[in-house]
Amino acid sequence: MIVQRRAVSAVLATAALMVTAGCSADGNGPGRTAPASGSAAPHPSSPAASASPGESAPPAKGTVKVLRTVATGLDSPWGLAPLPDGDLLVSSRDQGTITRVDPETGTKTELGEVSGVAAAGEGGLLGIALSPDYASDHMIYAYFTSASDNRIARVLYDDKRPEGEQLGAPDTVFKGIPKGIIHNGGRIAFGPDRMLYAGTGESGERGLAQDKESLGGKILRLTPEGEPAPGNPFPDSPVYSYGHRNVQGLAWDDRQRLFASEFGQDTWDELNAIKPGGDYGWPDAEGRSGNPAYVNPVAQWHTDEASPSGVAWAKGSMWMAGLKGQRLWRIPLKGTRASAAPQAFLRGEYGRLRTVVPAGGDRLWVVTSNTDGRGEPKNGDDRILELRVS
Repeated sequence: MIVQRRAVSAVLATAALMVTAGCSADGNGPGRTAPASGSAAPHPSSPAASASPGESAPPAKGTVKVLRTVATGLDSPWGLAPLPDGDLLVSSRDQGTITRVDPETGTKTELGEVSGVAAAGEGGLLGIALSPDYASDHMIYAYFTSASDNRIARVLYDDKRPEGEQLGAPDTVFKGIPKGIIHNGGRIAFGPDRMLYAGTGESGERGLAQDKESLGGKILRLTPEGEPAPGNPFPDSPVYSYGHRNVQGLAWDDRQRLFASEFGQDTWDELNAIKPGGDYGWPDAEGRSGNPAYVNPVAQWHTDEASPSGVAWAKGSMWMAGLKGQRLWRIPLKGTRASAAPQAFLRGEYGRLRTVVPAGGDRLWVVTSNTDGRGEPKNGDDRILELRVS
């Protein structure tokens, strides 16, 4: 049932939907420089889809309160997936393990190691997501770097087995995504349509982003079995959007519109509203472009202020974790346009921020990333925080 992925086939020659465009490496990584600071306000001419009738914008200014530290002592955490009972699963990039965290007590239980993970550089065990049928199949999906590629596999979680032995053998559903020391992408999420979305990087080979036959520098849309999802913009292809440098975050708003965060190179990091078949410009465009062929970002930041990773929707805004920027960004939205200037919180208070996940209502889970080789770990790092936001 799992098939060897050929690099993406048969692509439409017709023009994709045109909307708005963009493209960044993890902070302090190769090719990064530190331009003058100062984040850009929303661009009034960004042509992303406008608000639906009756949509209103949230307040221009919001708030963040750190309610508590949920867990400490995590090793290179990357992905976070809440379980139906409220516990949290967190992946370790470098150890290749998945750990269960009790958010009430902070108790950590290691489920086991995902076999086949070959951690190096920015690669390793990255994003995780629960099967849309988790209640019946108990499957965890994982995006990871192997010895030959980046791939997506699902593993059976059996909590009746002894600690450390609760994960079954990986069942590879999709493979052949280019790997590199940098730009491995790695975020996965099941959308409102129950399809599996994956953000990939161009692995340091810029040209892959514009090559629709390549899986690098793309957002992919797959069935849970790893086939190209019905309704994709290019026939028989898993490619949903292209022209990306390194997609690190995926999230949907309350109208089921997809947004993605992306590392720029030397100048602009981005938050993008994703359109099927959209070309987001890399390597020809970094940040906003005057070229109508490329989709412009909803918002952009200098690379020393963001190096964005996870994103989550809550209280009318997208919330974006910053690695090199060491802050949490609030981007208030009306439709797919930023309705006010992005606002920064937690500047330098917890170091690098990797992942942000909705915790229900006005709450968020935030995962720090100071033990990944690029941060400066403090006592207790890495940790999961619970936030209240508005």
